[in-house]
Amino acid sequence: MPPTVDAPPTQPRVRAAGAAQLPQPTHTRVMTVANQKGGVGKTTTAVNVAAALAQGGLRVLVVDLDPQGNASTALGVEHRSGIRSVYEVLVDGVSLSEVIQPSSTIPGLDCAPSTIDLAGAEIELVALVARENRLARALTAHVRRTETGDSEARSAAYDYVIIDCPPSVGLLTVNALCAAQEVFIPIQCEYYALEGLSQLLKNVELIRTHLNPALHVSTILLTMYDGRTRLSAQVADDVREHFPQQTLRTTIPRSVRVSEAPSFGETVMTYDPLSSGALAYLEAATQIAQQGAAGASAPDRGEQQ
Repeated sequence: MPPTVDAPPTQPRVRAAGAAQLPQPTHTRVMTVANQKGGVGKTTTAVNVAAALAQGGLRVLVVDLDPQGNASTALGVEHRSGIRSVYEVLVDGVSLSEVIQPSSTIPGLDCAPSTIDLAGAEIELVALVARENRLARALTAHVRRTETGDSEARSAAYDYVIIDCPPSVGLLTVNALCAAQEVFIPIQCEYYALEGLSQLLKNVELIRTHLNPALHVSTILLTMYDGRTRLSAQVADDVREHFPQQTLRTTIPRSVRVSEAPSFGETVMTYDPLSSGALAYLEAATQIAQQGAAGASAPDRGEQQ
């Protein structure tokens, strides 16, 4: 069973000024943001949803499993070569608590960063015992460490753990899927949006059958939506027809501000909180938080095929 993760007791829940308080989930939600197709807004979605949840007063951890380290960059977390990162957690068995850093811009938002060393982890993991469960074990060990702490430590439990993985199905992505309870899929509103999605769903089913029975596709978010084109509307209709329960009501529009924010070491939630992209991600995060508070159950297996 994927773990429930606790945070260090140094950062209590803090709601951003003017932000609405989001409901806490009934349990820690561990979500892997995955899509085999690149350029769909996967990392952008991971960091902005995480930021929006944290601004709503929730405790959030982002685990950056992409060797490019783009999520770490957007959260203003140092991830140059030599910094302890998820690489040491997966390959050397370093404690997760030793690599977690707080975001430089949003209280309550932490990151386990990636470095370029992670690019070689796919090869190094092959020879290791229980290679598919290295991240899940690290999260579990982190839980046990903090659960033995005082009441302040226990009250600082993460509400969400969001895992950003590379646009491929290698051992890094498999680790992410084995460590999570939920799969969160961003889908670009373009012609090739559904290409590769069926294979991703097959891989999720394989992981669920053989390694992680709790895994299910809980959330789909439509990104790069252009309301001026018939194509975007058609793709959105197709996705909602096939995945009516999992697809969020909101869509993420194309936005220059969303693209600009990482170059300043920020998410769009702090870079331009009134932009169309920021408001859309805030609405998406609100819907996700409401699902968690309602204790939404996993969809039927047949709905994911």
